[in-house]
This record gives sequence, structure tokens and C-alpha cells, in this order.
Amino acid sequence: MADLVYPPVIAFAKTMFRALNMKITILGEEHVPASGGAVIACNHISYLDFIFCGLGARRSRRLVRFMAKEEIFRNRVGGPLMRGMHHIPVDRDAGMASYKAALAALKAGEVVGVFPEATIDQSFTIKDFKSGAVRLAAATGTPLVPMVLWGTQRFWTKGRPRDLTQRGVAITISMGEPLHPTRRDNGDTVSAELRSRMKTMLSEAQRGYPQQPAGPDDRWWLPAHLGGTAPEPEVLEAEAQ
Repeated sequence: MADLVYPPVIAFAKTMFRALNMKITILGEEHVPASGGAVIACNHISYLDFIFCGLGARRSRRLVRFMAKEEIFRNRVGGPLMRGMHHIPVDRDAGMASYKAALAALKAGEVVGVFPEATIDQSFTIKDFKSGAVRLAAATGTPLVPMVLWGTQRFWTKGRPRDLTQRGVAITISMGEPLHPTRRDNGDTVSAELRSRMKTMLSEAQRGYPQQPAGPDDRWWLPAHLGGTAPEPEVLEAEAQ
């Protein structure tokens, strides 16, 4: 498919990275295949995650087609950009259409990006997963690449005012060895393995992160188990019920 919108968007993003002097660390780039279909499963802590998740695939010269909620495609500004980059709208009331679109993209040799937590995790841990990423990889015989991001929440996340002009913020993008699920595998078992790997990867990214909160009022972007003030996962689950 023709990509007239994606390359200039990437160029603009890289210009902003340099202007803001971001400290971006990318680990495990070799795990994104240079050709053929693949599913990237990424944690979700920020409204900007798709930008940095896509950056992780650039060494392999891949353009990631993200599955994103349909409301974004109705936005006056974001909609044309999302469609121009051939991302895949997800209508939660009619999910089969988006699933079939993702299947078609994978069979055509595209890389599809999925956030298996479905929504931003305000606890900055790893929430329970939806089954879509595993189902897509198993149905198409494509590798399932785990990815985690850390630091992106400091720019713009759920329940916090956005601060897009911070300078010198560290961002960690880490990719792990792919899983290779098949139709014969138990989907719940594969999802549990994927989640376990991503939890370990996120813990490693958090431990190796080179920056600390500037003071007590800045501890909101750390999870509670690391001494931050982000809400505990159990509290968020109780509020959602």
C-alpha cells in the first residue's frame, strides 16, 4: 500500500524528539522481523504510546499499523492522519470488522500493533490482557513480539494534564524475543506467558530507568510498589466495577 502520510509524520516526530532533547533508549530492535507479518503487543501507559512503539520498529524499516479505538478516526485532525497511516479502527460494538482488517494486514505482510490491555493503565504496571493479539498471531502464523515502554506517561497520560514540552525526558523502548503461537495452542496459556514476559520486561525497564522524580509532587508517574503515588491496581479494579 502507498505510504504518503506515514514518512513525513515520522520525520516530524524525530524532529520533535531532537528539539526536546529526549533521552531515548531502544533495546531488542532485532526482534522485529525485517519482512513478513508480525504482531507487536505493547503495554499502554500514555496517549503517545503508538509513536514510541512505532519508533521501536524503525531499525527493521517497518511501519506499524496500530489497532486504535474508532473515536480517534472521527477526530477532525487525528482522523485523516490515522487513515493516511493505514491504522485500523476498532469499534468495540462491532469488533469482528477490525479483527478481519488486522488479519488481512498480517496476511499482506504488515506489522500490526496491539495494546492488549485495551486502555491506559493508570497504575503503570501491566493489567489483564484481552485475547486479540494472541488470536491474530496464532491465526496467521506470525510472530508475536512483546514490547514495553517506560517514561511516555510523563508527557501525557490518563487523568493528568499533558506536558508535551518537557525537555530531556528519558524514554525506554524494549522489545523481547517473539512468541510463536499456533492454532493448536491454548490462547489463555499464551496470553499468560506474554503478560508474564512483559511484566518482567517492564520491571527491568523501571529498574534501569536513569531518572527519578524531581520531588514528592512528581512521584505520580511511579507505580506504588516503587514508592510512587500512582493508584494501586486493586484500587483501579474496584473503581471500575
